Amino acid sequence: MQLTNSIAKQIVKRSMKIIKHSVNVINEHGIIIGSGDPSRIGCRHEGAVLAINENRIVEIDKATAKQLRGVKPGINLPVIFQHKVIGVVGISGDPAQVRNYGELVKMTAELIIEQSALTTQFQWNKRHREELVLQLIQGTQLNEAQLESIAERLDLDLSQPRIAAVVKVDSFSGEHLSLEHLQKLVELLEYPERDNLVAIASVSMNEVVVLKPITFNENGWSRQLEEKRIKQLMQRIDSEGTFTIRIALGCYFPTLQGLAKSFKTAKATMESAVGRGNVLFYQDNILPVLFHGLKQDAWRCEQLCQPVARLKKNDSKGILLKTLTVFFKQNCDIAQTCKTLYIHRNTLRYRFDKIQLETGLDINKIDEKTRLYLAVINQ
Repeated sequence: MQLTNSIAKQIVKRSMKIIKHSVNVINEHGIIIGSGDPSRIGCRHEGAVLAINENRIVEIDKATAKQLRGVKPGINLPVIFQHKVIGVVGISGDPAQVRNYGELVKMTAELIIEQSALTTQFQWNKRHREELVLQLIQGTQLNEAQLESIAERLDLDLSQPRIAAVVKVDSFSGEHLSLEHLQKLVELLEYPERDNLVAIASVSMNEVVVLKPITFNENGWSRQLEEKRIKQLMQRIDSEGTFTIRIALGCYFPTLQGLAKSFKTAKATMESAVGRGNVLFYQDNILPVLFHGLKQDAWRCEQLCQPVARLKKNDSKGILLKTLTVFFKQNCDIAQTCKTLYIHRNTLRYRFDKIQLETGLDINKIDEKTRLYLAVINQ
């Protein structure tokens, strides 16, 4: 830890709110870097050099001041950080008058330095935690031993099973998404403490990735517990009232290398499941996710979506397409489909006949039903 101009300025400002005498801050080289008298900044203070070298309080009266360069009458006290002298604080004036202020100013300086050191350490840890997260989700070249060594230095536990979640700011108050929005989101994701590893993960600065610990039960990892936690998060964000979010949770893969795969499934779920809700699980969207890439291959996508294109052409009110969509959302359950659409079974059967006529696909044949389903989810 070194005294900087910024820290020196804080010490002078805060100290001179308490006492009316000019305060000087001198670095480890004996150079004044902060002072109530700006003309003294940059000068070498021989009295402070003596205080640093001998680690003692040095008082300077008028007679002594004439014998030393760059000094005025006053008192100079070593500033200690972690048992080491890193500089000096001085108070200008008659030593007899300023002596009683010495320990107060020294304590003020050391408290400011400790606070600055803690802030620096916190920011260092936060930056390196984010770097570690990015290494894990991007598929690092480091082996597990190296990653665990980095995590140990950051006091993180990578032995816990984790999944990746992508959190995207969906809407926000104001014209532009501000850094404050993201900082608040990160804070809400990190606290209450659940050992989440959080990092801003997109160039557009509107997505945050979370590597979150999961709990296993006899059926695998507990989705129910994650849904409960997400509900609590959504409630806290709603209470903020400044932005809304969508969350996509990826699949679980064992080992640290599996986190990159988990992130890919979370990212793909977010990209492919637009309009399907604010909380998305990869397990609920496996087919839409896996077939999402087809849209980048024009002719394949055109062939896949051709039946729905023909259906739309002769379904001006969208009734048949809506029926098909609800049918698939209800897992092809005829009773639930009728209940959701408020129609009779005969009406549903009539609509299925029209869908077959328009698309050329029989919904009672598994391969043709599958093709219809893929066409609907990729439209």
